[in-house]
Amino acid sequence: MQQIVRHTWFLPVTILVVAVIASSVILATRLTGPDKQTAHSQHFTYECELTNPKSMGCEQQHYARVTKTKNTAAAFAELKQSYNADPNTKAYCHQLTHAIGRAAAEQSKDIEDAYAKGDNFCWSGYYHGVMELMVKKVGAKNIEAKITTICIKLAEKRSYSFDHYNCVHGLGHGVMAINANELFDALKKCDRFQDQWEASSCHSGVFMENVMAGLNPDTSTNYLKNDQPLYPCTAVGDRYKEQCYLMQTSQALKVVDYDYAEVFGLCATVGSYSATCYQSLGRDASGNSNSDVAQTKATCSLGKTAEARSNCVEGAVKDFISYYHSDKQAAELCQAFEPGLRDSCNAAKIEYYKSF
Repeated sequence: MQQIVRHTWFLPVTILVVAVIASSVILATRLTGPDKQTAHSQHFTYECELTNPKSMGCEQQHYARVTKTKNTAAAFAELKQSYNADPNTKAYCHQLTHAIGRAAAEQSKDIEDAYAKGDNFCWSGYYHGVMELMVKKVGAKNIEAKITTICIKLAEKRSYSFDHYNCVHGLGHGVMAINANELFDALKKCDRFQDQWEASSCHSGVFMENVMAGLNPDTSTNYLKNDQPLYPCTAVGDRYKEQCYLMQTSQALKVVDYDYAEVFGLCATVGSYSATCYQSLGRDASGNSNSDVAQTKATCSLGKTAEARSNCVEGAVKDFISYYHSDKQAAELCQAFEPGLRDSCNAAKIEYYKSF
């Protein structure tokens, strides 16, 4: 029987990978880290406008400035207007919403206040940005003792909700950011959660940030290896592997020059985690094609087994829903497949859209 893994939330890493690769090509000058980008001097703002206003760093600074001088709604209104007109905005969108979230958090009294101003546009990057800033406020010395209390009000309001997930997942990002991307230490801090769902959600943020750190020119990580595309998933303990493999194919694709067939082969080597790995690859198939039906179908069809193809389709249809905030395009994707895969696709679509 083919193995199919179910996940409550399924974040697309590939669009972030594409954004960072694009920014490394376009960026004219080395920029400081993301938190410092929102606090640059007026001189740097002027320099951005003159040299490279469409770089990711300059655009992040711009949207942070709109958030602070106007409000979050104004920043999102401008971002949405630019999204379909400007390919740079589309490529950087998730990271731009991180910047809006950080700026909003600076002006908010607490997480709940910041979340009330939020918007899910571009895969909920706003909420992750809020958490990066909130973790920074707590500080590296205090985060381990306080990590289980930071999201407690959102959990009490509606446990296992999208807000609850974004909060705990965002903690994983934030812990990495304030701790020099020391992955194993960050995972241990996430282990402070007694609830396994919260711990895993935090782990997912750690692994996503690790993939991003290997691509962002202003950060680095010791926990990616070009000669081992699936590392660190091959090195972490069993309790971490599922969340790791759910993120790692974006890094593996980069290493093998986006040879999907090769990454399908790598996923086939990881035993009980192969289904998760195939789903991750399906998310990438959707993310790298801007959720194009024909391209996504062609990529998932590269899987050599029914298990590989079925899980790829499941990952892809979840990403379609995340990308479009609708199940309409996801239904079109499912309809493109032959009956067996179509049934698996529709089942995943229905289940995920309910939770989404």
